[in-house]
Amino acid sequence: MKALIGGSLVSVLGIVLLVIWWKEFLMILSGILPVSLVLGGGLVIYLGFDELKENWNKENILSGSSSGEVEKYKQEIDDLKKEIESLKKG
Repeated sequence: MKALIGGSLVSVLGIVLLVIWWKEFLMILSGILPVSLVLGGGLVIYLGFDELKENWNKENILSGSSSGEVEKYKQEIDDLKKEIESLKKG
């Protein structure tokens, strides 16, 4: 109950002070907004580049290892087929 009353009082005080200092609030907001947009845009660019780089690495790993693994498994299948044929004859 104390928190509810305290929160209500602080909210009312904040609204009153916002009305009193409206011009100063807009001045601060006009200074903070461009800086936050530049920093936010930089963060998004960094995260996008990091994700792109990660996708490139996954593609390189998959394309490089899959062809080698495919050949390995094809050879293993051929060996097993030969072994089965030799067991059928023997």
